Amino acid sequence: MRIAIGCDEAAYGLKVIIMNHLKEKGIEVEDFGADKGEVILYPDVAYKVADQVAAGTYERAILLCGTGIGMSICANKVPGVRAAVCHDPFSTERSRKSNDAQIMCMGERVIGPELAKYLVDIWLGCDFAGGGSAPKVERIKELEQEHIRAALSKNNAV
Repeated sequence: MRIAIGCDEAAYGLKVIIMNHLKEKGIEVEDFGADKGEVILYPDVAYKVADQVAAGTYERAILLCGTGIGMSICANKVPGVRAAVCHDPFSTERSRKSNDAQIMCMGERVIGPELAKYLVDIWLGCDFAGGGSAPKVERIKELEQEHIRAALSKNNAV
Protein backbone atom coordinates (compact mmCIF):
# COMPACT_ATOMS: atom_id res chain seq x y z
CA MET A 1 0.00 0.00 0.00
CA ARG A 2 1.18 3.51 -0.84
CA ILE A 3 0.03 6.32 1.39
CA ALA A 4 0.14 10.05 0.79
CA ILE A 5 0.73 12.23 3.81
CA GLY A 6 0.41 15.97 4.15
CA CYS A 7 0.58 18.61 6.84
CA ASP A 8 0.84 22.30 7.48
CA GLU A 9 3.46 23.80 9.77
CA ALA A 10 1.27 23.15 12.83
CA ALA A 11 1.70 19.39 12.39
CA TYR A 12 5.19 19.01 10.97
CA GLY A 13 6.42 17.15 14.07
CA LEU A 14 3.55 14.65 13.99
CA LYS A 15 4.03 14.14 10.26
CA VAL A 16 7.65 13.08 10.79
CA ILE A 17 6.62 10.67 13.56
CA ILE A 18 3.83 9.12 11.46
CA MET A 19 6.06 8.84 8.37
CA ASN A 20 8.73 7.02 10.38
CA HIS A 21 6.08 4.76 11.91
CA LEU A 22 4.74 3.83 8.47
CA LYS A 23 8.20 3.26 7.01
CA GLU A 24 9.06 0.94 9.93
CA LYS A 25 6.03 -1.12 8.87
CA GLY A 26 7.30 -1.27 5.29
CA ILE A 27 4.63 1.07 3.97
CA GLU A 28 5.61 3.43 1.16
CA VAL A 29 4.83 7.05 2.04
CA GLU A 30 4.90 10.12 -0.17
CA ASP A 31 5.18 13.47 1.58
CA PHE A 32 3.02 16.36 0.35
CA GLY A 33 3.40 18.37 3.52
CA ALA A 34 5.29 21.30 4.87
CA ASP A 35 9.01 21.03 5.42
CA LYS A 36 10.55 22.08 8.73
CA GLY A 37 10.02 25.81 9.19
CA GLU A 38 7.89 26.16 6.05
CA VAL A 39 4.58 27.97 6.41
CA ILE A 40 1.97 26.46 4.15
CA LEU A 41 -1.80 26.85 3.96
CA TYR A 42 -3.53 23.61 4.89
CA PRO A 43 -6.22 23.97 2.17
CA ASP A 44 -3.50 23.74 -0.49
CA VAL A 45 -2.10 20.56 1.02
CA ALA A 46 -5.52 19.00 1.58
CA TYR A 47 -6.67 19.62 -1.99
CA LYS A 48 -3.43 18.31 -3.48
CA VAL A 49 -3.55 15.10 -1.45
CA ALA A 50 -7.30 14.59 -1.91
CA ASP A 51 -6.92 15.02 -5.68
CA GLN A 52 -4.30 12.28 -5.67
CA VAL A 53 -6.62 9.97 -3.72
CA ALA A 54 -9.59 10.75 -5.99
CA ALA A 55 -7.43 10.00 -9.04
CA GLY A 56 -6.49 6.62 -7.57
CA THR A 57 -2.79 7.43 -7.30
CA TYR A 58 -3.01 6.59 -3.60
CA GLU A 59 -5.50 4.25 -1.97
CA ARG A 60 -5.35 6.16 1.30
CA ALA A 61 -3.89 9.31 2.81
CA ILE A 62 -3.23 10.95 6.14
CA LEU A 63 -3.65 14.70 6.62
CA LEU A 64 -2.39 16.54 9.67
CA CYS A 65 -2.86 20.08 10.94
CA GLY A 66 -3.42 21.68 14.33
CA THR A 67 -6.82 20.06 14.88
CA GLY A 68 -7.41 17.87 11.80
CA ILE A 69 -10.69 19.68 11.22
CA GLY A 70 -9.55 22.10 8.52
CA MET A 71 -7.83 19.34 6.57
CA SER A 72 -10.98 17.22 6.74
CA ILE A 73 -13.22 20.05 5.57
CA CYS A 74 -10.96 20.83 2.62
CA ALA A 75 -10.35 17.22 1.58
CA ASN A 76 -14.08 16.52 1.58
CA LYS A 77 -14.57 19.22 -1.06
CA VAL A 78 -12.87 16.97 -3.63
CA PRO A 79 -15.38 14.71 -5.40
CA GLY A 80 -14.89 11.04 -4.62
CA VAL A 81 -13.11 11.65 -1.32
CA ARG A 82 -14.30 10.81 2.16
CA ALA A 83 -12.07 12.24 4.89
CA ALA A 84 -12.66 11.83 8.62
CA VAL A 85 -11.18 13.34 11.74
CA CYS A 86 -9.82 10.44 13.83
CA HIS A 87 -8.90 11.18 17.44
CA ASP A 88 -10.16 8.08 19.23
CA PRO A 89 -10.14 4.34 18.46
CA PHE A 90 -13.88 3.94 17.88
CA SER A 91 -14.33 6.79 15.39
CA THR A 92 -11.11 5.76 13.66
CA GLU A 93 -12.40 2.23 13.16
CA ARG A 94 -15.84 3.40 12.06
CA SER A 95 -14.37 5.89 9.59
CA ARG A 96 -13.17 2.87 7.59
CA LYS A 97 -15.70 0.15 8.42
CA SER A 98 -18.86 2.28 8.16
CA ASN A 99 -17.84 5.23 5.98
CA ASP A 100 -15.07 3.86 3.76
CA ALA A 101 -13.00 6.97 4.45
CA GLN A 102 -9.85 7.05 2.35
CA ILE A 103 -8.32 9.96 4.24
CA MET A 104 -7.57 10.06 7.94
CA CYS A 105 -7.20 13.53 9.51
CA MET A 106 -5.58 14.22 12.87
CA GLY A 107 -4.52 17.23 14.87
CA GLU A 108 -1.10 17.54 16.47
CA ARG A 109 -2.54 19.97 19.02
CA VAL A 110 -5.25 17.46 19.96
CA ILE A 111 -3.53 14.10 20.35
CA GLY A 112 -0.07 12.89 21.26
CA PRO A 113 2.29 10.90 19.07
CA GLU A 114 1.71 7.49 20.68
CA LEU A 115 -2.05 7.77 20.31
CA ALA A 116 -1.60 8.97 16.73
CA LYS A 117 0.51 5.92 15.85
CA TYR A 118 -2.03 3.63 17.53
CA LEU A 119 -4.88 5.21 15.56
CA VAL A 120 -2.95 4.91 12.29
CA ASP A 121 -2.52 1.19 12.99
CA ILE A 122 -6.24 0.80 13.65
CA TRP A 123 -7.14 2.75 10.52
CA LEU A 124 -4.77 0.77 8.31
CA GLY A 125 -6.09 -2.50 9.71
CA CYS A 126 -9.72 -1.77 8.87
CA ASP A 127 -11.56 -2.21 5.62
CA PHE A 128 -15.03 -1.10 4.59
CA ALA A 129 -17.49 -3.56 6.10
CA GLY A 130 -20.36 -2.81 3.72
CA GLY A 131 -23.55 -4.24 5.18
CA GLY A 132 -26.00 -1.62 6.39
CA SER A 133 -23.49 1.13 5.69
CA ALA A 134 -23.15 0.32 1.99
CA PRO A 135 -26.38 2.07 0.91
CA LYS A 136 -25.37 5.15 2.90
CA VAL A 137 -21.95 5.38 1.27
CA GLU A 138 -23.56 4.82 -2.14
CA ARG A 139 -26.00 7.66 -1.40
CA ILE A 140 -23.08 9.95 -0.58
CA LYS A 141 -21.62 9.12 -3.99
CA GLU A 142 -24.98 9.71 -5.71
CA LEU A 143 -25.49 13.08 -4.04
CA GLU A 144 -21.99 14.09 -4.99
CA GLN A 145 -22.64 13.22 -8.63
CA GLU A 146 -25.97 15.07 -8.58
CA HIS A 147 -24.16 18.14 -7.28
CA ILE A 148 -21.53 17.89 -10.02
CA ARG A 149 -24.18 17.49 -12.74
CA ALA A 150 -26.12 20.47 -11.39
CA ALA A 151 -23.00 22.63 -11.34
CA LEU A 152 -22.09 21.62 -14.88
CA SER A 153 -25.62 22.28 -16.06
CA LYS A 154 -25.58 25.71 -14.44
CA ASN A 155 -22.23 26.55 -16.03
CA ASN A 156 -23.44 25.41 -19.48
CA ALA A 157 -26.57 27.58 -19.16
CA VAL A 158 -24.50 30.72 -18.63
